[in-house]
Amino acid sequence: MKTILLTTALITAVQAETALTIYNQNLAVVRESLPLDLKAGENPLSFDRATAQVLPDSVVLRDPTGKAAFSILEQSYRNDPVSKWLLLQHFEGQTIDFRTTYLDGKVEVKPGKIIRSGYVPGGQPQEPIIEIDGKLRFELPGEPLFPTLGDGSILRPTLGWQIHSQAEAKFDAQLSYLSNGFQWEADYNLVAPEKGDTVTLTGWVTVNNRSGTGFENAKVKLVAGDVNIIQQNAPAEHLRFSSRMREMADSAPAVQEKAFDDFHLYTLQRPLTIRDKETKQVEFLRAPEVKAKKKYVYDAASMRFFGRGGPQVQPLQGQEFPKDVAIYWEFKNDEGNGLGVPLPAGRMRFYRSDDQDGNLEFVGENNIDHTPRNEDVSVYTGNAFDLVGERKITNFQYDERAESLKETIEVTVKNRSKEPKEIIVREHLWRWLEWKIEDASAEHVKKDAQKIEFIVTLAPDEEKKVTYTAHYTW
Repeated sequence: MKTILLTTALITAVQAETALTIYNQNLAVVRESLPLDLKAGENPLSFDRATAQVLPDSVVLRDPTGKAAFSILEQSYRNDPVSKWLLLQHFEGQTIDFRTTYLDGKVEVKPGKIIRSGYVPGGQPQEPIIEIDGKLRFELPGEPLFPTLGDGSILRPTLGWQIHSQAEAKFDAQLSYLSNGFQWEADYNLVAPEKGDTVTLTGWVTVNNRSGTGFENAKVKLVAGDVNIIQQNAPAEHLRFSSRMREMADSAPAVQEKAFDDFHLYTLQRPLTIRDKETKQVEFLRAPEVKAKKKYVYDAASMRFFGRGGPQVQPLQGQEFPKDVAIYWEFKNDEGNGLGVPLPAGRMRFYRSDDQDGNLEFVGENNIDHTPRNEDVSVYTGNAFDLVGERKITNFQYDERAESLKETIEVTVKNRSKEPKEIIVREHLWRWLEWKIEDASAEHVKKDAQKIEFIVTLAPDEEKKVTYTAHYTW
């Protein structure tokens, strides 16, 4: 990346060493190594490769060795790069030439006085007012031909300093600042064969630059953890960043992790060139043999109001319940399953290989939360086409005096595919905390204080019923 330092009498182009520490939500620390050659006294300097979203009050210019004796008298940031409208403002009250090219190729140049440029700092331009031959025109009479760029014009966002040095000094200063416009996140691809449960899992770091400035061969670090940032005109927020990760391939790691303060830093092992408005990916995880299992869950009454009084005691008989049977992919994140690494939060996409032509077909996606090692990963990816569920309330008894409520449920699950299927029937005991199951037609497992599950095995084109009575007391 080219760095330009401007002094009163000298413009020097040097090669800067650039480093980025990127957070997950629109933030990064940008560091540049800037060779400074100071004379004794005051030195005006500027740097025109700052991002367009720099946070000006975060800028730090220092000698990392602490040997140079200098002080910063003034520091400024400008983000008004020269444009046609800005130059019109610089030349307000003056006469410049305007060029018009006609369809027949004729070129005409006429002088015009700029009465009003139309430039509005931070807003949309207004109609300009130009005087031509003693008459006012509310439009540009052609392409303006400016004699110069005007005093103080800049071509890019620029940081400027007035530096006082006690003596001549030549050293490499470090420029650091916070900038919006950067993000990173984790993405995963899970590829499964048409038949079987052994899948390949790959993970990618996706880095996005929308800062207004590109970077060449930058050293990139990624921060994981909950970093507190005070938003302007808003209470303090905790920004969520991704959890730990490591490289799983046999080749040299692309990402190296270490603990830092109360967070984690991940260093990309290769310098990254990332242009403005560019997205780049680096693979950080590859596990070729992960045992994953597809599960089918019929959960028809998951969203219900809890309580025993009011309208919720109504039997709800005749109510329509959804018939979709959900698909979940699940696997254990442990070493025995080829993983055993903390997985950052991100999007996980699932693909199936079609044995007929060998192509991969997309079969669903969803987000996963931060998942420590030795924990289970469960991802909902859609609804099964050939599996159907039906839920009915067949009986309801409410005795307010006896402080008792009984509700009988009938669930039917159907397998219309040509293969045997196992469906988990998930039921929520949402009316009250104190309950017991009576007259259940099949064994069930209590998952928590208000949830039970039945496991139903179905042959091809088979259907089965599960019934039970929930007896609530208070």
